[in-house]
Amino acid sequence: MADWDLRPASLRDVEAVAELRAVVLRADLERLGRYDPHRVRQRLRDGFDPAHTWVIEVGSTLAGCVALRAAEDGHWLEHFYLAPHLQGSGIGSGVLSELLKRCDRLGVPIRLNVLQGSPAQRLYERHGFTVEAEDPVDVFMVRDLAAR
Repeated sequence: MADWDLRPASLRDVEAVAELRAVVLRADLERLGRYDPHRVRQRLRDGFDPAHTWVIEVGSTLAGCVALRAAEDGHWLEHFYLAPHLQGSGIGSGVLSELLKRCDRLGVPIRLNVLQGSPAQRLYERHGFTVEAEDPVDVFMVRDLAAR
């Protein structure tokens, strides 16, 4: 696994993260018939909150991002994207493990959604997430307190 670091995101990161999102989600969104090059970027811009977002860096270069937002029903893991050439290298698992430890200390469940058919679902299942609900586009998952 490559060495990686998490740093707090800033508003300066929004365009680079929006572009990364478009690259990472393209194949899944095309498969689902939902890829729109403007919308995929704009949805990130509209929901980007640097107060709850970290940039993943490898060698001081943007490699991904992840957000963890507190909500009434626990924390939501959002905007978890890793550059395609780094997927499968263990970085995603390392980042996820770090965030799960933080949530475990708080004693809260963690929720997320992943696109139907996305290989990322296997990563989440390996870390104790289970399917809570599904629709034609998304799979909603939860990591309950009992999974720890």
